[in-house]
Amino acid sequence: MKPNPGGQLAADEVLGRDKLIARLWQVLERQSLLLTAERRMGKTSVIKKMTAQPLPQMLVKFRDLEGLRTPLEFVEAVLHDVQQDLSGKERAMGGVRALLKELSGAEVKGFKLPKSVEQHWKTILTKTIEDLMTQQDGMVIFFWDEMPMMLDNINRDLGETVTMEILTTLRSLRQTHSNLRMVFTGSIGLHHVVTQLKKVGAAGATTNDMHQEEVTPLELDDAQLLAQELLTGAKIDVKDLARSIAESVDLVPYYIHHIVDELQQLKSPITRKSVADIILDNLYNPSNRWDMAHYRERIDTYYESPIVPFALGVLDELAVTATSLPLPDLLQRLQVQSNLQNLDREMLLKVLNLLQRDHYIGQQNAGAYVFRFPLIQQYWKLSRGLG
Repeated sequence: MKPNPGGQLAADEVLGRDKLIARLWQVLERQSLLLTAERRMGKTSVIKKMTAQPLPQMLVKFRDLEGLRTPLEFVEAVLHDVQQDLSGKERAMGGVRALLKELSGAEVKGFKLPKSVEQHWKTILTKTIEDLMTQQDGMVIFFWDEMPMMLDNINRDLGETVTMEILTTLRSLRQTHSNLRMVFTGSIGLHHVVTQLKKVGAAGATTNDMHQEEVTPLELDDAQLLAQELLTGAKIDVKDLARSIAESVDLVPYYIHHIVDELQQLKSPITRKSVADIILDNLYNPSNRWDMAHYRERIDTYYESPIVPFALGVLDELAVTATSLPLPDLLQRLQVQSNLQNLDREMLLKVLNLLQRDHYIGQQNAGAYVFRFPLIQQYWKLSRGLG
């Protein structure tokens, strides 16, 4: 097995996820799914493996939605993905085509829909799904990667009302068709989009019928196995190196691939120190291949401006703290800072909730707060000049 950092993995190269995938199939037997995770955990690899290896009597479709910016583009993508499952059923495909002709006043060929039908996107989507479900005996599952990104694009370009219409339409379809399932995944949390909708009173219970599941780092044995398989593929043989790699990057597969890829490019002898040097270079170097600056930049992008200083303050404090911090201690430390004196307990709780949902921090058993991933904590400390 060769290192492939950030590239497309074959299904048999996605290691250590069989237990998770079995769990996800179990959930999908009963309801749709919101799949969350910190970036780099391998969400896309997991759902692509599921798409490549579906259970019997299931029709599965995968689509990356990141580049879509209008409801009509989304409908076009759905039409494109299901056309082969309808094209053999002339009556079903004819129903969609007849609707398009009726709405546009002309014959529609291919799957680039005319601008004239844009206002009817809900009708077209509903008819397409209806015809598809009529023709299928088993379960139909749409795996939609970067769904929150598409919704955020639409929200910024077209406004909250249109975004809300998409969410409510999809919920209505799930409730109408008992064998229809949807899986939403994304590198930003859906809660950021919902927050924007709530500001104008547009958010409703649009995903409360979907089960939420998190993709976590690999188990130690699986991460070590992945590292060893990659080291073997790269013809690197150093005792105990696989375990060192796995533990140094918090058992995250993306970083394991990257480290082995960089190790095989070294001209000097490879040791465990080589791993530490590669990690430090990627944490210090602004143009690093790991794009660590994302962890800082996304706060400005997705957090409301008044909250940003508080979020940064929390992360700064936790970055330099050797142990976890209980809420009263954290609040006390923040309130002594001149720019955070107006921070109260309720606002702090709101910020902590956001940071937890975005996987920056977690709570230990006693309720104290800590960075979830030591690697990100180390980056934060270095990049913010905290020591």
